Amino acid sequence: MKKSQNVTIKGTKDGLTLHLDDTCSYDELKKELDRKLSNSSRIQEEDKLLSVKVTVGNRYLTEQQQEELKELIRQKRNLIVEEIETNVLTREEAEQLKDENEIVSIARVIRSGQVIEVSGDLLLIGDVNPGGTVKASGNIFIMGTLKGIAHAGSGGNEEAVIAASVMKPSQLRIGDCINRAPDHNSDDEARVMECAFISENRQIIIDRLQVLIQQRPNLTRFEGGR
Repeated sequence: MKKSQNVTIKGTKDGLTLHLDDTCSYDELKKELDRKLSNSSRIQEEDKLLSVKVTVGNRYLTEQQQEELKELIRQKRNLIVEEIETNVLTREEAEQLKDENEIVSIARVIRSGQVIEVSGDLLLIGDVNPGGTVKASGNIFIMGTLKGIAHAGSGGNEEAVIAASVMKPSQLRIGDCINRAPDHNSDDEARVMECAFISENRQIIIDRLQVLIQQRPNLTRFEGGR
């Protein structure tokens, strides 16, 4: 039986993609990579720099191993490593991803001068008084009255939304977009549970909560039966 290749080199319009097998030993991988790069006719023929993307599948590489692979590739006269792509997350990356997708529930009133900031989505059961501030890297849901400042998508997520039982903020911010909420007319008093989101023309819009299903169809993380 013919032994499968541990290294596959594919040419692209931007350079080379190196697919490295994730089941063989690391030492075997390095040896075959060195041999194939040395024998590659395209590398020998090209005078200009070639951009290289390396994919390693489900293999975990330490920082030292990544540097070793980069150095091995850089030894070839016209290769420059742009990226090493792996499916494996480090513990730190996994914890960061968990934090970003977590829903943090808080039951309290945010008074003037107080600032609450969380990673992920914020579910606040209580009011945000004038002068109070709530910030989240994800969405903000307020089961109460918002009269202070709310900043969703604080890490730059412009798909984030803000929802409140009573929406009367002094300022709304989503990602880098900032907007002072419009004055509410007397007939707006009956309107409850509104939402704010960034429209296609990058303006913060306040509308009925029901519009979110059209504006942000991916907002629901858990789907039931159809």
